[in-house]
Amino acid sequence: MNKSIVVSQLGARMHYAVPRILAGDGRLAHFYTDICATKGWPRLLQALPPRTLPLAIRRLVGRVPHDIPPDQTTTFPSFGLHSAIRRLAGKTRSDETANALWAGERFGTLVAAEGFHDAAGIYAYSGEALEQLKTARAHGLWTAVEQMIAPREVVDRLVGEEDAAFPNWQLPVTDDPFAAAFIARERAEWALADVIICPSEFVRRHVIESGCPAARATVIPYGIDSRFTVAKRAREPGPLRVLTAGEICLRKGSPYVLEAARRLRGRAIFRMVGPCTVLPQARAALEAAVDLKGAVPRSRMREQYAWADVFLLPSICEGSATVVYEALAAGLPVICTENTGSVVRHGTDGFIVPIRDVDAIVEALERLAAAPRLHGDMIANALARAAEFTLEHYSQRLLAALSGVHRSEEILPCAG
Repeated sequence: MNKSIVVSQLGARMHYAVPRILAGDGRLAHFYTDICATKGWPRLLQALPPRTLPLAIRRLVGRVPHDIPPDQTTTFPSFGLHSAIRRLAGKTRSDETANALWAGERFGTLVAAEGFHDAAGIYAYSGEALEQLKTARAHGLWTAVEQMIAPREVVDRLVGEEDAAFPNWQLPVTDDPFAAAFIARERAEWALADVIICPSEFVRRHVIESGCPAARATVIPYGIDSRFTVAKRAREPGPLRVLTAGEICLRKGSPYVLEAARRLRGRAIFRMVGPCTVLPQARAALEAAVDLKGAVPRSRMREQYAWADVFLLPSICEGSATVVYEALAAGLPVICTENTGSVVRHGTDGFIVPIRDVDAIVEALERLAAAPRLHGDMIANALARAAEFTLEHYSQRLLAALSGVHRSEEILPCAG
């Protein structure tokens, strides 16, 4: 019985984890992506000194799909370049949505035209899957879609509430004329999917609440490389060291990090690592209370985790933040929200706090600062928890889920 699977994805999500897993299991029929450093003209960039290249080009050079056979890989570098130029030229949320719609439709059309290499199924990602799914179903393939984050309407509602609460932080997400088209595209993809892969129960719940039948949605948490280790030091006397990683923006709960830093001034040191996309007034407020490190290459993140005593991510909306898995693997107690989509266990390897609740964040940090034994227990528990969510475990969960997928002759439409 043919069990091979086509995978298509824009970018290097999770370092090409899904196609790598399928290739290692002998089940990858073909891999489609926009652009990478080992196919077409981008290969020439590897001969250039990295330090001379702009950041965007260095990131492209880093897109190397290890352990995926080149003869099973097709890229569309001209499309990838055009897409990157459009994305960099965008200035507003509506520009971002318009570009996502264009890129998703164009990529899906390109993949559908190339064909499916006699595969049994296709694994694609929400927002860029529709054209592929339509053609794949017409050819008799089963279909899987990964919903990487909560549905767009949920993201917009939650971030829109943040816009209203913090009007000087970023350009508002409201009144996006392309949002309805993106929401409709997501729903159409769910309707064509035999299974919707969700990285967390938070995402699954909102997919179902948005109208998708519960039987189609399944949770498969992510995992990180078991070789990801950090040389931990004993906590030093003095202020608690609090690390946040990821884009600094409303969706990530950055205003609540700022308020916690203000309240704990002198008792805790806060460091934020990641690109800062907020408006100048908000950035100035952050710089007055928090150490902003900017974007840090992945290869240097171990140093950041080693510096910290605790990891904080009070996100308003996520899928399942990979930095939380890394923080656990680094032996850091994690304070995050349910909306972060984490695998953190409240009171065991960290604390789950309600969204927008600075009091709860401060209370959790004060408990960790005042109780060395609790902090030490949570370090041990974090390491044990991380061991349950390695790439090996992710591979086992993903392969088991995909082995049970069958093509449904009758597709029940998701409610609109």
